[in-house]
Formats: sequence, structure tokens, C-alpha cells
Amino acid sequence: MVTRRQILGGGAFLAAAATWTKTSAMGLPEAPVMESPDMQTPIFPSSGPDYQPVATLNGWTLPHRVVGGVKEFHLVAEPVERELSPGMTAYLWGYNGQSPGPTIEAVEGDRVRIYVTNRLPEHTTVHWHGMILPNGMDGVTGLTQPGIPPGKTFVYEFDLVKSGTFMYHPHADEMVQMAMGMMGMFIIHPKDPAFMRVDRDFVFLLNAFDIAPGSYVPKVMTMTDFNLWCFNSRLFPAISPLPVALNDRVRVRVGNLTMTNHPVHMHGYDFEVTCTDGGWTRPEARWPEVSIDIPVGAMRAYEFDAKYPGDWAIHCHKSHHTMNAMGHDVPTFIGVDKTEVARKIRRVQPEYMPMGNRGMADMGEMEMPLPDNTVKMMDGWGQFGPIEMGSMFSVVKVREGLAATDYADPGWFEHPEGTVSYEWTGDTPVPVKSGDAKTMPPAATHGGHTPG
Repeated sequence: MVTRRQILGGGAFLAAAATWTKTSAMGLPEAPVMESPDMQTPIFPSSGPDYQPVATLNGWTLPHRVVGGVKEFHLVAEPVERELSPGMTAYLWGYNGQSPGPTIEAVEGDRVRIYVTNRLPEHTTVHWHGMILPNGMDGVTGLTQPGIPPGKTFVYEFDLVKSGTFMYHPHADEMVQMAMGMMGMFIIHPKDPAFMRVDRDFVFLLNAFDIAPGSYVPKVMTMTDFNLWCFNSRLFPAISPLPVALNDRVRVRVGNLTMTNHPVHMHGYDFEVTCTDGGWTRPEARWPEVSIDIPVGAMRAYEFDAKYPGDWAIHCHKSHHTMNAMGHDVPTFIGVDKTEVARKIRRVQPEYMPMGNRGMADMGEMEMPLPDNTVKMMDGWGQFGPIEMGSMFSVVKVREGLAATDYADPGWFEHPEGTVSYEWTGDTPVPVKSGDAKTMPPAATHGGHTPG
């Protein structure tokens, strides 16, 4: 992580920073920049109330300073380059070097002061989605404030009156600015450190882009026909895994700022929905799920006890949303004999590979030339071969002995002998001992669980 002042001192971004100088920035909090697309280690609190910080998938938490008892943050709205996946970069708009912007974390009862500097070519605002605050801090251009002109800095200041999971995004030229990637998460931890305490707390946004193969800038006029579906502006296999220690209490918070709903499904577990946009779900009102549908402009958080070791998939259950660079006008060739047409095409294009007549699974393992700046429809390899997924897909990796501060990828799960599906060759199967803690512990209910 570097500071914007360090970057400007080194001569980078000078063309875009004509109105942003070290002199004009005097007195402002630093505006750190994140250039890495990888998930950063959570920032544990060093003072004030204790809390379990969130880990943002392929993201980071914005540092702050305290002035007169007020927590001060600095967001910079600006053009950014985001690596959606190795081999594909998008030219987006975001905050502090990335899209989505950094996660903001504070504690219920805090007073926050958020400086927002605009380095976009047009005015912007920030709306604090779902939060209770003074009307003039709500960030709606023309209604509650004038737009922040390019080169100017505005201040938002308010008290955090409730804990929960919230988002931030512009309410200025919203269709364009959100389609370009301007959004982020805002987490308010309970003032009681024991309330709803968990051992691991993950957060990410669902977002989508329409970027034609070979191009870099999203089509901002797209309403429904998106071709790239992301967790935090990343595509599988470039999405961070969720490393979890065996027996951890785990929370996953998901916000949706796409143009459609997403049924997020997690394998291997049932879980409880413990938080919505409106706040924490009372224990008697929680409901069990294995998939949770997240509406547009909404947030859902769920929790589970990590009792079952393994590599458990987590993904959107709309099948097209687990495919990269979808071409929606491609005809279906299932059952078509392409032998003769392939022979003729190879006369002029020797590298032509016919596909689709048996389904699309071949895409998972074939390596073929791609247009510049695009990704395979299905990508990513596991220990047993191609995973044949993309876009909104990741893995919850539950491991025994994982340190509380360890968020590194632990690698592939080492399956105990006799616990992997295998080909039957006519022999009598050897039964797996039921209840083996290394395979599948007895099912447990989570009803009424209230940490702390």
C-alpha cells in the first residue's frame, strides 16, 4: 500500500492530477492507494472497542486517523485499472486505486468524517446506502447536495447510530458511474464486542460489466445482457478463496449492486441468515438456508459453524453467472456432426477446433488463442482437473489448525482415504465409516445460535 502523496511525488498520475497537489491536500487525511487485486490481511483494531475485522475478497480496508475523537477517512473517486483476471484488465472508475473501493470499517457510536475528492471528468457524490444519517449527508445530487465538481473535495460527517452491513456508491450520473465500477462496502461493528461475535468475517460485492472481447471500457448502456459477473470486480479463478479454521464461527456478508438478483449457494453446509440491510435478524426470526437470494441493491449476511473440512464451492446459482466472457448469440451445436465443416474450415484456418457438439465442457481444458484482453469462458484447475467454472465462483477452504490471523490460501484439501468418489469396476464398495470426523461429522442444527 502506498499513499497518494507518494505517488504524486514520484511523478505518476500527473496528467489526471492537475487539480490535486500536495499543497491543496494539506490538512487532509492520507488517501492510501491499493494497486494489488489480491485480498489484503484484515486490519485489527489497535485502539477503541475491540471487534473482529472483515476480510474483503480481493479487496482491503481503508485506514483512518482520529482527530478530536472523530474517525477521519479519505476517499478519492478516480479512473482506475482493475485486473479482472490475469490476462484481462478493465478501465474503470473507482476509489483509491481500485474498483470496488476500499471497505470502510468503524464501530457503532463512532462519529466519522469522510473526505471525498473527485478526480473524475464529471461531478459525483457518495450515497451511504442503508445508513441512518442527516438528510444533507445522504449524497443525492440536486436533492440533498450539489455534485462534487472535478478537482474538489467535499466532507461527509455523521454519527454511526446502528451496526450492520452497508454499501456506498454515487447518486450522480448513477447509471454511468456504477456501471463503471464505483461502489464499496461500509461495515459498522457493534459497540458491544461480544454481540454477534464471529471468528472469521468475509465481505464482498456482486457486480457486473459488459466488456466486449478485446476492449477495456464497460458498455454503460447495458441493462440486462452483461457478459462478466464478478465478486468484487474479479472473475474465477482469480477470486480469493475464503480460508477458514475448523470449528470457526464464520460470517459471509454479500452486497448486490448488479442489475439482477443472485441466488448465492454454498456447498457442504446449511447456514442461518443473520443480517439484512435493515439490521441484525433476531434469533427467533432467523431461517436456515443453503442458498440465499440477494435482491438488487440489497445485502444479506449468513453464518455457519465450520465443522466440515474440505474445499467447498460458493457461487451464484444462475448458471450463466459462473461463465466468463459469455457470448449470448452463440448458436447451440449439441448433437450436430461438425466433422465435414471442420475439415473445410481447417483449409483456411488450420488451428480451428470444433466445439459445442457434445456440450461446452471442452472449454475448461482447451488452450486456444483468445482475443487480446479477454478470458476463457471456463477456467481454473483443481487437483482433479479443470473446474469448468468462471465469474461468480470461489471456494470456502475449511482447514484444521489454521491460525486466527492466517488468510493465505491453504492449497487443495487432502482427502482422507476412501472419501473421494471413484469409478465402480464391479467390486463390492468398501463402506466409509459413518461419523468419522475426518469425513462427515453428524449434522448439527444452528437454530437460535447467538454468539456472545
